Amino acid sequence: MLADSMLAFFIKGGIFMYPILLCSVVSLAIFFEKLRVLQPRRVIPPGFLVEFEHMLRAEKVAPALELCRQTDVPISRILAGGIKNYGKRREVIKELIEEVGRREAAYLEKYVETLATIANVATLLGLLGTISGMIKIFGVIARQELVNPSMLAGGISEALYTTGAGLGVAIPTLIFYRIVTGKADAIILEMEEYCLRMVELIKEQRT
Repeated sequence: MLADSMLAFFIKGGIFMYPILLCSVVSLAIFFEKLRVLQPRRVIPPGFLVEFEHMLRAEKVAPALELCRQTDVPISRILAGGIKNYGKRREVIKELIEEVGRREAAYLEKYVETLATIANVATLLGLLGTISGMIKIFGVIARQELVNPSMLAGGISEALYTTGAGLGVAIPTLIFYRIVTGKADAIILEMEEYCLRMVELIKEQRT
């Protein structure tokens, strides 16, 4: 019964329900993918950090670089950019780490802004469906001297259903955007703090 009522809701909403449905599918796909990518253990594995710092303090540069290559997560790729230049001036190492860090941050934030765009588009599609329904209603009124309420039902349904569907997609998508943005910002900040600490350990080699 629920499936039948949902199908009836979708059909009564008219043609604009199709792009709204597409928005909902894309929104959910991006949200769950970002939740997977933004798991702290996938970005900053605690075991890797402990082992890397231990090697660096012992000045085991080659093993530390090999560990970065084997781990292959955002934080390891950033640190690898610094450890490859072990022995150079602190400012040079910091700049190289920041450069790689910006690329990794862009990777973590990929498609996040798309969620905000989808929220706006879904709202506008709902509004467009409302306008389309109202046009149909006034078209019927203009053609008929005596208007039967049942003749207006199609336009009213389209106007109300698309508005509801658009908002029904836009509101959760905006919540998804806030959640994902918060997680990405927190992880990027944590990476920055750790990398700055590691810069102090990647000292110039003594000649």
